[in-house]
Amino acid sequence: MKPLVPGLAVALALALPALADDDPLPSWNDGNTKTAIITFVESVTSEGSETYVEEDARIATFDNDGTLWVEQPMYTQLAFAFDRVKAMADSHPEWKNTQPFQAVLEGDMKTLGESGEKGLLEIVAATHSGMSTEEFEQITTQWLATAKHPRFDRPYTELVYQPMLELIDYLQDNDFETFVVSGGGIEFMRPWTEQIYDIPPQQVVGSSITTEFKMIEGKPALMRTEKIDFIDDKAGKPVGINSHIGRRPLAAFGNSDGDFEMLQYTTIGADGPRLGAFVHHTDGVREYAYDRDSHFGKLDKGLDAAKENNWLLIDMKSDWKTIFPQ
Repeated sequence: MKPLVPGLAVALALALPALADDDPLPSWNDGNTKTAIITFVESVTSEGSETYVEEDARIATFDNDGTLWVEQPMYTQLAFAFDRVKAMADSHPEWKNTQPFQAVLEGDMKTLGESGEKGLLEIVAATHSGMSTEEFEQITTQWLATAKHPRFDRPYTELVYQPMLELIDYLQDNDFETFVVSGGGIEFMRPWTEQIYDIPPQQVVGSSITTEFKMIEGKPALMRTEKIDFIDDKAGKPVGINSHIGRRPLAAFGNSDGDFEMLQYTTIGADGPRLGAFVHHTDGVREYAYDRDSHFGKLDKGLDAAKENNWLLIDMKSDWKTIFPQ
């Protein structure tokens, strides 16, 4: 296997004292994965080294669902959309006899699953539109303040991964700009990412629906429509990165095949050191164990390509001391 970065031996020598004296990743078990991450960071931030990277080029991107917070038994935004269907049902009596809304109201997951991506996008379009961006932010914030995960009985914003929070802090302490790059809705994430991840709204890249500028009662407003504008998933992620960030990342972290192209764009054919990594969900006791056959967060071709492309597989069970903040 080719080395992770040029000058690996020198960088490793620099990283080991950091591990011993001032552990930047205390929720990570000592081992190859933790060492590789610290080695990479040391290699690009040590002035005078051949692999040093200027601060303005230190970009790190993170997928959200399954990479920074829990995505099982379904994506959090999908749970939000289903709750919105139920909350809006009285105003839409036709939904009682119209799929896929009928399936949501009846809890018929089999029929809902058969509706596929088309049905899910229809639900999202109907429940996320017809309001201003400010109204949508209020609804999202209120839902997250009260909704709880069905297994852990905790707010979704508490089900973030403590080791990944430490990784974000570690990169920021080393002058990386950190970005969320997610298939989730950009305006669903922006109200809370700064509080939870210390990543401000302008550093969130996500899927979006179109908005229209209108003057309403003499005040300007951006109104959300039902038309899908951009899907920030799979091949869309490099496009979103280029559009919103304008630089190729130095490091990218994902957990599924939806992040495959983001890791390719980050690591393949780029000059200098790069780091790509998948969070591999292997802990069915503390969280969930899934990869190739999962309906959400499927990791199949990425699992096969990790060794070939020298991408890290972060093993949740063996690499993390803890999963969620205590």
